[in-house]
Amino acid sequence: MVPELLPTPQDHGNGGLDRTRKFLDASPEARLNGSGNATNSNGNENGNGNGNGNGNGNGIANPNGHGGVQQVPSKGVNGVQPTYPTYPTIKSISHPPPSAERGGFHPPSQRLNSSATCWPPLKAVPLASFYKFHRVPSVDYLTAMAEAQDQSDMQPIELPQSEPAHVEEPQDKSPPNAVHNKILEQVVRTPGRQPSPQPTHLSVPGPGQPRVLQEHGSGYVAPVFEGKEQQMDQVMDQIEEKGFIPSEFVESETNWFYNELGIDDMYFQTESVEAIVNHILSLYAGKIAAFARDDGRLEIRLDKEAADHAVYIDTSKPGVSVTDGPRYEQRIDEKYINGSLGDSSYRVESFRSASQLPGERDQQLRCYFVYRCDFAQPNPGLEETNLDIIGEKRFLQKATQNTKDIYQEVMNHAVTRTGPVIETFEIQGSREKRLVIAYRQGSAMGLFSALSDLYHYYGATSSRKYVEQFSNGITIMSIYLRPLSQAAPSMKHPPIEASIHQIMKEVSLLYCIPQNKFQGHFASGRLSLQETIYAHCVWVFVGHFLNRLGSEYTSLASILDPNNSAHAEMLSKIKRRLRTETFTSDYILEIINKYPDLVRALYLAFANTHYVQTRGEQDDFLPTLSYLRLKEDPVLDDNQLKDKISKLVVNEHDEMVMTAFRVFNSAVLKTNFYTPTKVALSFRLNPTFLPEVEYPQPLYGMFLVISSEFRGFHLRFRDIARGGIRIVKSRNREAYSINARSLFDENYNLANTQQRKNKDIPEGGSKGVILLDVHHQDKVRVAFEKYIDSIMDLLLKPASPGIKDPIVDLHGQEEILFMGPDENTADLVNWATEHARKRGASWWKSFFTGKSPKLGGIPHDAYGMTTLSVREYILGIYRKLNLDETTVRKLQTGGPDGDLGSNEILLGREKYTAIVDGAGVLADPQGLDRTELLRLAKQRAMISDYDTSKLSSTGYRVLVDESNITLPTGEVVNNGMIFRNTFHLRGGNQFDVFVPCGGRPESIDLSTVHKLIVDGKSTIPYIVEGANLFITQDAKLRLEKAGCILYKDASANKGGVTSSSLEVLASLSFDDAGFEENMCIRANGTVPAFYDVYVKEVQETIKKNAALEFEAIWREHQQTRTARSTLSDTLSIAITKLDEELQKTELWNNVELRRSVLQDALPKLLLEKVGLDLIVQRVPDNYLRAIFGSYLASRFVYEHGSSPSQFAFFEL
Repeated sequence: MVPELLPTPQDHGNGGLDRTRKFLDASPEARLNGSGNATNSNGNENGNGNGNGNGNGNGIANPNGHGGVQQVPSKGVNGVQPTYPTYPTIKSISHPPPSAERGGFHPPSQRLNSSATCWPPLKAVPLASFYKFHRVPSVDYLTAMAEAQDQSDMQPIELPQSEPAHVEEPQDKSPPNAVHNKILEQVVRTPGRQPSPQPTHLSVPGPGQPRVLQEHGSGYVAPVFEGKEQQMDQVMDQIEEKGFIPSEFVESETNWFYNELGIDDMYFQTESVEAIVNHILSLYAGKIAAFARDDGRLEIRLDKEAADHAVYIDTSKPGVSVTDGPRYEQRIDEKYINGSLGDSSYRVESFRSASQLPGERDQQLRCYFVYRCDFAQPNPGLEETNLDIIGEKRFLQKATQNTKDIYQEVMNHAVTRTGPVIETFEIQGSREKRLVIAYRQGSAMGLFSALSDLYHYYGATSSRKYVEQFSNGITIMSIYLRPLSQAAPSMKHPPIEASIHQIMKEVSLLYCIPQNKFQGHFASGRLSLQETIYAHCVWVFVGHFLNRLGSEYTSLASILDPNNSAHAEMLSKIKRRLRTETFTSDYILEIINKYPDLVRALYLAFANTHYVQTRGEQDDFLPTLSYLRLKEDPVLDDNQLKDKISKLVVNEHDEMVMTAFRVFNSAVLKTNFYTPTKVALSFRLNPTFLPEVEYPQPLYGMFLVISSEFRGFHLRFRDIARGGIRIVKSRNREAYSINARSLFDENYNLANTQQRKNKDIPEGGSKGVILLDVHHQDKVRVAFEKYIDSIMDLLLKPASPGIKDPIVDLHGQEEILFMGPDENTADLVNWATEHARKRGASWWKSFFTGKSPKLGGIPHDAYGMTTLSVREYILGIYRKLNLDETTVRKLQTGGPDGDLGSNEILLGREKYTAIVDGAGVLADPQGLDRTELLRLAKQRAMISDYDTSKLSSTGYRVLVDESNITLPTGEVVNNGMIFRNTFHLRGGNQFDVFVPCGGRPESIDLSTVHKLIVDGKSTIPYIVEGANLFITQDAKLRLEKAGCILYKDASANKGGVTSSSLEVLASLSFDDAGFEENMCIRANGTVPAFYDVYVKEVQETIKKNAALEFEAIWREHQQTRTARSTLSDTLSIAITKLDEELQKTELWNNVELRRSVLQDALPKLLLEKVGLDLIVQRVPDNYLRAIFGSYLASRFVYEHGSSPSQFAFFEL
């Protein structure tokens, strides 16, 4: 028996309540047979429109008024039997028990007005057929399916009620294309780890009962505008006065606008009479203009933007994305939603008119109303969730209690998540679905308009949409989705009962990149969302790795010595120049856009490898469209793809770009692309595709992370490696283009420098670089959080079905990354540490160094860890040359506001004659006041705060925003910024020692180094490079040839990495309780006794390691006269090579030797506190091997040099 039907929200227009009561009072038979005055109301979405349906014995079994259920007994209209499209049966599907980790479902007693009422049984059609039509099928296929339906007698096929729903498999398990998909039991799983709470929340089908809302209407009740009738009279009076609309039409046009467009009273209460008159006249003008068009189509485009609100009205075809015209949704995104923050937040209400436009069968009016938020409490805490406190006043006034309950539940999840909360609800007695999405403001730019493209692609349209802002920084969108009307091809799209599942999954993908570079193909239906975002990711990949250097570069590289650092640097510069010439990002984009069919084929190959159908044919709800694509479309192997590309492309450049897709596919070892919830897209790549001629030092691991706000890499040269994460900003579009082109190479070089710098510690070198998109320069925190969380998706075992499903892991090995702070990330590492703990990472204590002491961190700046190493080299020069430190004239870049710069001032006793920082230049040939410098260093203040009254008559300060400044010497500085950027190149024998403690890489290169050399002699005798990559290698060699004693960054700037390594070691050696007791400073500031002594031991280790290397380089230079910059690299290579060889030998298996080496290598205090046996038990074996090898190798090379005799090691 067909269950009883209830009226939909559309049945509640003006006077709709009476009709509803009559409907409910009628018997079931009367409802089905047309008695009881059941209406097919076309009332508005907001519950205020006029119902004008046909209730005269029509026997409506379709409350939505547009089909969608099986045929039922009915008298029909004029005796004509109505027919309806057919959809798969959704009935009593069994589901797995709800998971506590999902958070998306609750026991029936906790649900919001739960109900067991379901929609009537629907006719089943194989889902594979829906996919074929989803691809715009052939006419023959449509005809065949139609005939099959005619012969089926329209009998519903019910799924078994006692067993989980499934699709029968054929005897031959292979799909038609003979390519097997990856089933959960067949994939290579990620290594086992602890279950992890998830960063996002997704409501997935779980319990037997769907979440059904017993709600009639929109969930909003607009306050009644008492003056509406009076205002309506005034509007008609003014319209008549203007004389544009014939007087006999004034009342009908005004009534149509007021009562049939779905506009609620809030609009009429907000707008002035004049504005409403203009809107009605504009709509009427659109109707008149339609008669002048050849096609007679009615187009209405009306917008009004005021200071605190906006109105947009547009003609709209349900289920069709608008790719031209005013594109009001994109405009609302860009002007109002994207920038919503605090008091400058905007809420949006959108309604679709229930009735068709006059003379238009397929068009309706879509209205958008934007209001500036007026919060009840503008400044609550970020963790506040009470809607009465954080809600907007209009929302609190209009929302029903049921809507508030829904939003409250979603809000409770949203404040604890990094990514979006995605929920869906059934609307009782209707096929309509309510999709609710919550996310942090500013984390999903363009999502509002992109969502329309998504549900249009799956054959759904929205009746109304709401965007609500809350003062705690959360945005919640609520969208009412319904299938397209009967007029649309019934088999082109899957039923909404199936497609809503796919829409929910793909909202998370859309959240990562709301507006991708191939959005046009998606909006037009040419490519799916997955295919376009895949193409977007490969577009990013191609821009960085397309090999376009040519044979000339290869020939030059073969001539030069790759082990010569000067040669390597010159090749790097040539490579950078060549890469800017041919393939721009726009050119690559243009090529990819030409081949959507190739993109689809390449995507299928990617999906066939990485998509996981978690329970085979019996997925959570129904087989997803992603899975059906693999079953229906042929999946080509790599050779077939190569042939297909060769046949379709039109020139060599096109072939290079499209072939790069194949390179990308083969390089991806694992990805979170198909993880149901994610905040950014991450790919673990096999770096073997990198050409050796360009990147001679092979990488061990590579991560690529892509989001709408940024792109980023994480590179490492060993399995056990550590390095900082930096965020790069760009001042303008040109700077962004330059940064984007050099992103990977800069990351590679930084990681390589870190590798050489880490020679004394067990970790190899790594680095992470995040490049903010040119339009998102203010999204530092958002980008960092997404970067970290998406990489963690690939490090942690997924533990929540439907939230974090298993991924295909072609790497097959457990990976742990060790990270630290760098540019623009120092204040974010605490979040990363806590987030790793929340996600259940067993290695959360060691994940990030540089964290707060309350989390067990040893802050480099507070204890001067980096500076201690730099100072050891400076003091070594003074010691070797018998110099009086207090008389040495010193130049320093990187001022008292920075870590390295401030501690250099605090620890040094030189005579400072110039300091350059972000604010400008501070100089005094007589020496800057030391007391004043110490004050700035302790306060971490810039030189702009220096008391200029303490300057001598020859001293001066020039700030970057100043111009036309006359110096005491009479020199005029025209531009303070240029003066600051070039001051370190002035030379003139003003300084004895130069210590770069800050500044951009390559501030001194081969083109500028001549300014520091006069008559073949360096104007600065001593340079200790504290800042990374401040001087290029060829410039270093030129300076050394001119007599400068120079120690490079890889040697001098290693104190920080030593401190971080020993911090990691302590976190691995202690269990959680011991770590908190001994390494975490208490909330009241109490420092554990162990922590205090351990920090002192770390400081002594830093100074000891620096002294050992200084002496080794000084000695080797004295013996061989080889440049110290070259010797630094030579020693690093020698130590690294010996380290790797020692780890592969049988020496590790010698237990007595192993314990002896570890006793010497490990900190004495740690051994006393924990004991060697417990340390060996807790610390990963590969980490202990790294300690063993690095300690033996570094001590041997420091003592015997980089080229010892073959017997020297055995004499050790």
